[in-house]
Amino acid sequence: MKKKTFTKSALFAAALTAGMPALAQPYPSKGLEIVVHTGPGAGNDRVARIFADIVQREKLVSQPLTVVNKVGGLGTVAFNYMKSKRGDPHVILSGVGSTLVAATLRPEFGVSLDQYTPLAMLARDPQAVMVNADSPWRTFKDLIDAAKREPGTLVGSYGTPTAGGRTLLWMIERETGARFKPVSMKSGSEAIISVMGGHTHLSTENVSEGIAAVESKKIRVLAVTSGQRLPAVPDAPTLKELGYNIHFGAARGFAMPAGVPEDAVKHMEGVLERVYHSPGWKAHAQQSHYESVWMGSAEFGQYLILRRAQAQEFLKAIGAMPKS
Repeated sequence: MKKKTFTKSALFAAALTAGMPALAQPYPSKGLEIVVHTGPGAGNDRVARIFADIVQREKLVSQPLTVVNKVGGLGTVAFNYMKSKRGDPHVILSGVGSTLVAATLRPEFGVSLDQYTPLAMLARDPQAVMVNADSPWRTFKDLIDAAKREPGTLVGSYGTPTAGGRTLLWMIERETGARFKPVSMKSGSEAIISVMGGHTHLSTENVSEGIAAVESKKIRVLAVTSGQRLPAVPDAPTLKELGYNIHFGAARGFAMPAGVPEDAVKHMEGVLERVYHSPGWKAHAQQSHYESVWMGSAEFGQYLILRRAQAQEFLKAIGAMPKS
C-alpha cells in the first residue's frame, strides 16, 4: 500500500489506518510490557498496575503483563524507550497525557506524537487547589486575593514541571490575574506533603494524590477542575462554577509505539474497553475520584492533537519554549 504524505498532526491522526503491517501470528505472542514514566506510587503508576491486575485477573489476554518504571528527563527516558520499540505491539505506554504532549513541543527531546499509536483514554484525573488545613484561606477567593496583594510570594507546588499541576497554576494566573511562585517537586505526592508541612502555600496537583491528606483533615480543597463537584470534597466548588473557564485534568490513557499492526491496536483497544467497564476499574476510578471518560483509539488521537495546541500556548507562556 502506498503511504500518503501528512503534516505531523495529520500523520498521527491517520497512523491507525495508513500503512500498518498485518500480524504474523496471534496477538499477543509474548508478555506485555507496560511502561510508566513516573515512579512507583504516582498516579500513572497506579493506573498501570490496576490495568495489569484487571487484565490478568479477568484473563483478558493470554500472556503475562509486567509494569516497568522508566523515570527521568521529564518523561523522555520512557518516551524515547517507546520510540525505540517502533513496530512492537507488546510494549504499551501508560500515562499518555500532558507530559508526553509537552515533550513533543521540545525539539531537543526528539519526541513527536507520530511516534506513538493511541489506544484509549479511560478517565480524566481532576486537579485541585489545595492548602494546609490551618491556612487562613477558607475559599478560593481568599487565596486569589492574597496572591494579588503580594504577587509572587505565595508558593505553589506540583510534580512534573510541564504536567497538569503546573498547567493549572498557569491557567489560574491567566484567568484571575494573580501571581504565584511555582516550585516543582519530585512527585505530586511530595508537592502535597510540602503543603502539609508548611513549606509551600498551595498545591495544584491531582485530587487523587491529595485525598488521604484531605480525609485526615491536613489539607483543605478550595476548588476542583472537574465538570461537577466531587463526592469526596462536596464543599469544594468547581472552577467553572466560580466563573473561570477551566475544566481540566490528567488524561489516564495508553498508547503503543508507531508502526504496530492494526489488528493489535484493535485487539488492545477492545481489551481496554473491557477494563473500562469492569467492576475493578470502576472501583478504582471511584476511589481515585476520576471523571469517567471513554475515548477509543481514533478519538483519543484527536484529543492529543488538541491538547498539544493548548500545551504549546502554556509552554510559551511559562518560557519553556520560544514564543516565535
